[in-house]
Amino acid sequence: MNEINAAQRLQLASVYKGEAEKILQVKKAEAEAEAKYLGGVGVARQRQAITDGLRENILNFSHKVEGTSSKEVMDLIMVTQYFDTIKDLGNSSSNTAVFIPHGPGHVRDISDQIRNGVMEATSAKANANFI
Repeated sequence: MNEINAAQRLQLASVYKGEAEKILQVKKAEAEAEAKYLGGVGVARQRQAITDGLRENILNFSHKVEGTSSKEVMDLIMVTQYFDTIKDLGNSSSNTAVFIPHGPGHVRDISDQIRNGVMEATSAKANANFI
């Protein structure tokens, strides 16, 4: 009789242990989902802050330096960011090599590629709204 009771208790303990493991896995998945959501919110806020800062810089520069257009200011900011990126890559402590085409023509090519990408995205959005 004692063996039957012991077996029943072990079986019940196994069920409880399985349920506990299930709850832990569900809570872990929920925590990961929440962390990813909050990470996305953080990235969205960061991008919004960058956009707001760029807009403010473009407006300030355009008003303070007469004869400059928003496009020229944006090109200048893009080139500055390009050089900042190169500097950050150079200051990186990792032992990897990054080969970046560098020269006046290459900077213009990168600027053109970004501008073309923006224009294509705008065109695609307009076509999607038209259909």
